Amino acid sequence: MSKIKNHWLMKSEPDVYSWDDLVAEGEGTWDGVRNYTARNNMRAMQVGDQVFFYHSNIGVEIVGIAEISVAAFQDPSDDLGRWSAVRLKPVRKLARTVTLKEIKADPALAEMELLTKFRLSVSGVAQSEWDYILKLAEG
Repeated sequence: MSKIKNHWLMKSEPDVYSWDDLVAEGEGTWDGVRNYTARNNMRAMQVGDQVFFYHSNIGVEIVGIAEISVAAFQDPSDDLGRWSAVRLKPVRKLARTVTLKEIKADPALAEMELLTKFRLSVSGVAQSEWDYILKLAEG
């Protein structure tokens, strides 16, 4: 019996670390998160969980899907051991990006953590939201 995989959304400023940067690396380390709720979300991630890669500040849109390749470990940029990091690999770029404006305008996504916990850089995505956004991305 396989474990149920979870879905997530991870925000990154594209001028700091973009989808293209992740693709170029092949596998990236998601570190530097300094929010306890986001850290706890990262600690809940399992290898194989799917992630929407979201460009914040510039673009403000979901651009791709990544997959957790290494579950939570101590953030290498944290000497005190409070914070966690994960590793992820790109799966695919979305055929069409899904913008924050579209998400905000769609009643089907009104409860999405991206909107209700908008300051959170790592948030959960319900299966129904995940499926709906994938349909939007297909055009």
